[in-house]
Amino acid sequence: MRRLPLLALLPALVLAGAAVPLSAQTVDTAGAGALIDQAMHHSEVMPNLEHLSDIIGPRLSGSAAMRRANDWTAERFKSYGLQTHLEAYPFGVTWSRGPATLMLQMPFTREMVAHSWAWTAGTGGKTVTGAVVRINGGQDSLAANLPKVKGAWVMLNEPARIWNPDGPAMTAADSAAVQAARQQQVALFQKIRDDTTGQLLKELQQFNYDRAFRLKAAGALGLLTDGGKEEGLMTMSGSPNGVSPLPNLVIAHEDYAMLARILAQGVTPRVSGRVENTLGTRPVEQYNTVAEIRGSEEPGEVVILGGHLDSWDLGTGTTDNGAGAMAVLEAARIVAQSGLKPKRTIRFVLFSGEEEGLLGSKAYAAQRAAEADSIQAVMVLDNGTGMITGQALQGRPEFAKLWTDLLAPVSSLGATKVRDANKGGTDHLSFLPYGVPGFNYDQESRGYNHTHHSQVDTYDHAVAADLQQASAVMAVTAFELANLDALLPRGPKKAVPPTVPLRPSSGLAAR
Repeated sequence: MRRLPLLALLPALVLAGAAVPLSAQTVDTAGAGALIDQAMHHSEVMPNLEHLSDIIGPRLSGSAAMRRANDWTAERFKSYGLQTHLEAYPFGVTWSRGPATLMLQMPFTREMVAHSWAWTAGTGGKTVTGAVVRINGGQDSLAANLPKVKGAWVMLNEPARIWNPDGPAMTAADSAAVQAARQQQVALFQKIRDDTTGQLLKELQQFNYDRAFRLKAAGALGLLTDGGKEEGLMTMSGSPNGVSPLPNLVIAHEDYAMLARILAQGVTPRVSGRVENTLGTRPVEQYNTVAEIRGSEEPGEVVILGGHLDSWDLGTGTTDNGAGAMAVLEAARIVAQSGLKPKRTIRFVLFSGEEEGLLGSKAYAAQRAAEADSIQAVMVLDNGTGMITGQALQGRPEFAKLWTDLLAPVSSLGATKVRDANKGGTDHLSFLPYGVPGFNYDQESRGYNHTHHSQVDTYDHAVAADLQQASAVMAVTAFELANLDALLPRGPKKAVPPTVPLRPSSGLAAR
């Protein structure tokens, strides 16, 4: 294939210690056809995903199922001929979900479906009954509203703006209201991002953590949280770094909105709730599953393909992120069984602790800080079961042509779009402070906003053809990056503070 004239200068540039410009990098697409053939005609991604979803089931970090998933994926990697091991990191205390019931008592009687927010307390084996109140729990308002919460279940927010999918289209006024609410969130995010000291974010996190302790001290029975999706779908979150002493029940958006409407009419609803959760008594370790195909020429330089193996436990964690994890496993099989030998090592990492704050990938990146300059790039898949449509450049617009070239062999599969955008919320972010180029592939949605963190995140929502395509794209682009002439330019580096559990401000825990 055609080589750029600058490539003749490559040995001298490397010997001189100079960075190789991107213009000197040529993507070698040899072998892409063999990889695509393996992906599209010999795929094992769906039987692997079915076993993970339906036999191992939901994989809450810290649970026995999470460890079974670690061990099973390690064995699958080994069966494909890869060197494999588990890597431990400090996680925090475990938490397991018990039964939760919620009954509306006034103004009429009706059972409500409720799920406990993770890493929150139960009701101590008791059913607790009280009024429902809605307060402004913001930094400027919480103190004034605390007298209202004694003996009450507390709503802290207005109902989410969820549009009826079966109703008429939004009017211009509806769209403007939704956009205004979104802009408020964007403005807050921008304000936090512009604070180079990090103090604003630290203060906000501490306030949000302290709030449950202050509400409990004021006599609140628990919190009610909007499920935030239509048609009874729920959401879930929580972390061992933010253990709450107050029960917090997620209820359907329709029920949350109903309670808000009742309150707006001057009527006070009453509910009875009982929650049984189990919080661990000491910190534990969790594990990332790590496998690799050793490079033939530069084994100390590494391309990382990753995805998180853990999930929430309302469904079985298929689209978030069993699909991504099994695509990583499948990409490993594709490369290994193609017979092709990458010049650099390709490492496949299935992280745990992602749902609790990227804990597994943060620990992995920190453990390899000294090796960060030898990591070619990190690519993760974590946006559901949809096919890969392209790549977001994550603040590195200089990589636009490179990614266009990397995707060229799979363009016929629909992976063509390269865009200058940042993506958040998953494990590639953990590597960016170390200067490592990190990316999260763009994907078709395929209903991900519905399944994400919800009780319908199950195997029947997986799309086989899309996951075969995604596995092909990942295998091809990882192999191409492993065979580039030189390492990619590093990004900006910044200090990474250690991840530590939040503690209540002075005096709160003792109340």
